[in-house]
Amino acid sequence: MHRLKLSICFRAIGLLMIINFTEGSEKPEGTEKVKVLTVATAENHGYQRFMRSAKTYGIDVEVLGKHLEWTGGDMNHPGGGQKINLLKSRLEEMMKTETKDTIVLFTDSYDVLFLSNLKDIVDTFKAFPNTRVLFAAEQYCWPDSKLAGKYPKIEVANPYLNSGGFIGYLPEIHEIVNYRPTSDKEDDQLYYTKIYLDKKLRESLKMSLDHNSAIFQNLNGALSDVQLKINTTDETYPYIENAVTKERPLIVHGNGPSKLTLNYFGNYLAKAWSVSEGCVLCKEKHVEYKTELPTVMMAVFIEQPTPFIEEFLDQILTTDYPKDKIHLLLRNNVEYHETEVDEFFATHSEKYATAKRIKPSDFITESEARNIAKDRCVNSACDFLFSIDSLSRLEAGTLRYLVSTGYDVVAPLLVRPGHAWSNFWGAINSAGFYARSADYMDIVYQAVKGIWNVPFITNCYIINTAVLRTSSAKSVTYTKDGLDPDMAFCSTLRELGIHMHVSNEMDFGHLVNPETYDTSRTHPDMYQIFDNKMEWATRYLHDDYHNNFDEFRKHAMPCPDVYWFPLMSKRFCREWIDIMEAFGQWSDGSNNDKRLESGYEAVPTRDIHMTQVGLDRHWLYILKEFVRPLQEMVFTGYYHNPPVSIMNFVVRYRPDEQPSLRPHHDSSTYTINLALNTPIVDYEGGGCRFIRYNCSVRDTKPGWLLMHPGRLTHYHEGLLVTKGTRYIMISFVDP
Repeated sequence: MHRLKLSICFRAIGLLMIINFTEGSEKPEGTEKVKVLTVATAENHGYQRFMRSAKTYGIDVEVLGKHLEWTGGDMNHPGGGQKINLLKSRLEEMMKTETKDTIVLFTDSYDVLFLSNLKDIVDTFKAFPNTRVLFAAEQYCWPDSKLAGKYPKIEVANPYLNSGGFIGYLPEIHEIVNYRPTSDKEDDQLYYTKIYLDKKLRESLKMSLDHNSAIFQNLNGALSDVQLKINTTDETYPYIENAVTKERPLIVHGNGPSKLTLNYFGNYLAKAWSVSEGCVLCKEKHVEYKTELPTVMMAVFIEQPTPFIEEFLDQILTTDYPKDKIHLLLRNNVEYHETEVDEFFATHSEKYATAKRIKPSDFITESEARNIAKDRCVNSACDFLFSIDSLSRLEAGTLRYLVSTGYDVVAPLLVRPGHAWSNFWGAINSAGFYARSADYMDIVYQAVKGIWNVPFITNCYIINTAVLRTSSAKSVTYTKDGLDPDMAFCSTLRELGIHMHVSNEMDFGHLVNPETYDTSRTHPDMYQIFDNKMEWATRYLHDDYHNNFDEFRKHAMPCPDVYWFPLMSKRFCREWIDIMEAFGQWSDGSNNDKRLESGYEAVPTRDIHMTQVGLDRHWLYILKEFVRPLQEMVFTGYYHNPPVSIMNFVVRYRPDEQPSLRPHHDSSTYTINLALNTPIVDYEGGGCRFIRYNCSVRDTKPGWLLMHPGRLTHYHEGLLVTKGTRYIMISFVDP
């Protein structure tokens, strides 16, 4: 590959490039001198991506208009005449110094990617017959659709001129841009279109359109035609192919509303990613902080009742990042969580560089609170804004990772366990709402790994404050009519050309699901076993539960075929009792029981059934997930999944109510008896005596489970409670 000399010119909407072979470099045989020009006035993310693609393929670029004020229009009222005038000035200089066989390549910048080297582009251009100037082509006649009837009558995929890219010889392009005076605000595409539609000019200048996208692929109107080829056997890197024309374009342009599709393609194209190397771009952008870490504004938002809020606050505290480098802003908008937040802030706020709190009583809206966090960060010695919502559960090293990615706006991938619900959207529809990208599931399930340009992120992300301090980004806001704060924020980022990303390079944590969280219940976290099983199991399973399955573990058996297992945590036991006592409707201990289908209980107890407190389904799930594996381990040969249990209830023994239970068999294949409180401490006496074996279990431990056969062999009785209150949880499994 020949060395090229790089110079750059950048503009808000377009790019004009000039590429020169450096002095002393060998000019390819039979190849004219080539200049590549671009126009650009701001070095935004689209510009950086474009320049990287040029560098990837050895293309040196001269940028016109760099650091000038863009006067050619904006995204809502595009002009482009400024591009023509900048190009006109540069070509005047070139006409004095360059030969007539010099080739000029022009292309827009912010929404363009090079997909091949300059030699391929020039060779393809020279293969067009009777052509001195070749313009890109598209499917829409824009900006004046009435001109469509004036185009040559030919059946082609892309019949209309697009000004985002053209290539040709210097004299002809010079003549085109000097055809008449142009204002900066004039539309450049309309200017070139009218010249092309003049048959005499078209023929004399030998102007052609790239109807089949041999060089220039415009995406607007062609999204269904263009296919991204990723997992290829004969190609190292992904590429695009036009399925209609069978061409493999060399330059791709996300014109009009197709810019988000270009962002998607840009995750893979220009050697940014490959099956063999993974995310090449990620490695290029990675930053190592060898000495001092950057300062971070950690903005924490509790905007809705959230399951397991204590664990969320604990993760804030245990984030692996120096606390003197963290400025904490904690916003709680949920009165139900004020107790936990009060305790956290009172205990830990002094550990941070600064700490500020926004309470429900401050009557500040969510969008206002998020804007406060952003503005505090922008107006202070803050390098990054780290926004984290209470639904996010993060690994301790996530923040360190995010600041080192080198990306200005990036979120760690967080997914609801067992679901495809995540904290990003791979695409959006025309109304700005969720749409699924082709690679969404691959990203969620890490079939591909990297850092991905996406149109929407939420729940947890980091922003390089330098981006927010630029003049254009000062309009970034969480407030926009008709949109929630996150959508408003992402919408303004998209409008400003600030790219958002999500990383799935490693496991960063997950999202909790708040949809069924009902704070009107006593201990509502207890009811979250289905929607938030990971948190539920961490809090409520016994610390030694998983040790039950150690290969050489000898299980406790206090009586013949009566096994004893650690199952539930002490916190589970306390909260289980609280739920029952808050409900308060204990049975009277008589044989008459309207809760039963028969209305009769042969061996009655003072109890509350799980159906009465809305926990029956939850308890059956506990039996299936956590008790059944224990049963199968010790009572080998018996397998019944899921276990069936009609009778699931908490029994309360008191000396002045029901102090004991007469001898009986259980109507079960096996019975489980979970101790919920502590002998000697909470009550005296109590226990279970297995009469046939004259064996009693008295020193029960809260959270430990007794499991024994129900019928025939294990005739048993509940021993007398002489003081206090004893609680046990009972299930008759597989009656």
